[in-house]
Amino acid sequence: MVFRKLPGVSASGMGLRLSQKFVFLLFLSGLVTLCFGALFFLPDSVRLKRIFLSKTDTQPVTVGSGSGSENDAKEHLKRPKDQEHLRGITSAKGETSTKLKTLSRKPSVSHEATEERLAGGKAQEELTLPRSKPEPAPERVTSSIHGVNSDTFNYNKFKRCLLRAPLGREHGKPSDPRTEERRDKVKEMMKFAWDNYKRYAWGKNELRPLTRNGHIGNMFGGLRGASIIDSLDTLYIMGLTEEYNDAKEWVQTSLDLNSNGEASLFEVNIRYVGGLLSAYYLTGEELYKRRAVELGEKLLPAFNTPTGIPRGVINLGSSGTSWSWGWASAGSSILAEFGTLHLEFVHLTELSGNPIYTEKVMNIRKLLNKIEKPHGLYPNFLSPVSGNWVQHHVSIGGLGDSFYEYLIKSYLMSDKTDEDAKKMYYSALEAIEANLVQKSPGGLTYMAEWRGGILDHKMGHLACFSGGMVGIGADDGAPEKRQHYLDLAAEITHTCHESYTRSATKLGPEAFRFDGGAEATATRLSDRYYILRPEVIESYMYMWRLTHDPKYREWGWEAVEALEQHCRVDSGFSGIRDVYATAVGHDNMQQSFFLSETLKYLYLLFSDDDLLPLEDWVFNTEAHPLPVVRKSCLQDGGTQDKTVSE
Repeated sequence: MVFRKLPGVSASGMGLRLSQKFVFLLFLSGLVTLCFGALFFLPDSVRLKRIFLSKTDTQPVTVGSGSGSENDAKEHLKRPKDQEHLRGITSAKGETSTKLKTLSRKPSVSHEATEERLAGGKAQEELTLPRSKPEPAPERVTSSIHGVNSDTFNYNKFKRCLLRAPLGREHGKPSDPRTEERRDKVKEMMKFAWDNYKRYAWGKNELRPLTRNGHIGNMFGGLRGASIIDSLDTLYIMGLTEEYNDAKEWVQTSLDLNSNGEASLFEVNIRYVGGLLSAYYLTGEELYKRRAVELGEKLLPAFNTPTGIPRGVINLGSSGTSWSWGWASAGSSILAEFGTLHLEFVHLTELSGNPIYTEKVMNIRKLLNKIEKPHGLYPNFLSPVSGNWVQHHVSIGGLGDSFYEYLIKSYLMSDKTDEDAKKMYYSALEAIEANLVQKSPGGLTYMAEWRGGILDHKMGHLACFSGGMVGIGADDGAPEKRQHYLDLAAEITHTCHESYTRSATKLGPEAFRFDGGAEATATRLSDRYYILRPEVIESYMYMWRLTHDPKYREWGWEAVEALEQHCRVDSGFSGIRDVYATAVGHDNMQQSFFLSETLKYLYLLFSDDDLLPLEDWVFNTEAHPLPVVRKSCLQDGGTQDKTVSE
């Protein structure tokens, strides 16, 4: 190529080299500008990492430190399974929580205004959830807890570890035709109650049978279908197949756990979590297991307190905030509530493989073992901030009841390996006998309440579960005291039966007294109602199983006749306002626990003992059967001496 010479430029080519350098520098400058501009407009570095790094190279996102259960849950997600898989009840750790049936085993809608009204979560009127100071929840875990190790539980292995088939040889059919006829009547009552719920209140929490509509209430934080969840196991064991399938389909298609409401921790646990767990263990349907663990995860933020004692009210939504009942003294938590979580939470750990649930309830037990107990008794109010008792009010009825129930049942459910629960139960029972058990002038044994050293000679309907409780624990105390405990159980059950027989309707009042010349009788107008409660019938069932004394079946039949005569209305069953009135006034509420407990215990009372045998099953405080955890059998692959088959 021939280059033309430029005028005034020497042939040496110096001018040409300078222009080449200028062009090169101009090009380089543009390139640099382009690169910086591209970086400016690119996404952030985290996105760049996703482009250039594989998933295994990325670092996990961590959440700041905090005391909340959600952070604990994240920690467990990162721990090796062989180090942290605690599954089940371990002795020498801690215990539990309760049947409020909102603030105790079964809500006491009480005469003592706010205090007993929520005690037990079974109020006949709609409960309110007043706040004390809300406890902020830590940031929610983004990865779902309920997916962790969910494949570690083997249902077939579990069934091989049962001593007998859950439904018995012939679904518990009694050999006596008269007893079978009575059992069939109870089954008909269940179908009648269910059919009317389905017709007039389907998907709502409870049926209002007089007005033929549904009731939602505010105990469950926006959850729906309490009567459906509470009925699953009852329908199944009664062989009401079509009705059970309808309930199952509703759980599959309509049970929405993504509520953002404010719920009773106690009530959601015993009814929803307990009902789903029981349905899973009886049927093997994975749906129930998934939903139970998913709901259990939503309850964990309630434990986000300085002591780990959960607050009574929890927001089930994304905020996860919790607070104490506004009526509870000094923002305290209730013994029957935080003491009635143990059975369900241990099984949540069993099914999920996540030890956090067991650790939460063991922490409660650990704290209770540390603090001083007046005269060996457990008061009903405890501060979740300081860990100290707030008031010295002790009751085996509302506010306290199911705490004691869960101690002995934790021991039994652990295949009698949880020695700590056993020790706590018998120590508490000794203190109760020494301070609360009384004998009336007429020879009736009852459990009084203790208010700072002063006895209140009142016994609530809720406390009548204690006959059965003392009975099932009789074999495991000191051998020389076995008959003593059976006698005590029989005496308490007899007293509660007397509270029924001394009323015009043959149904028992909410509370009855032993002072001012009265015995086993309600002396206050505010104590005279009956809201379809199961506790007396519950003790009949246990005492029948333990003694086979025919009087318990006769007493149960008396209750059936009274329910039919006074509580059955055109469209369901309703509680009554005054058990002493011959002209009955109804409260227009078919409680979900009537389907879960009252009718189930009556059905079991008139069934053979091999229907849900007590060697294999414990009943939570809502009467949902949960299996005994035989860890050695499960670890060995399910090799009991006896195997079962449906």
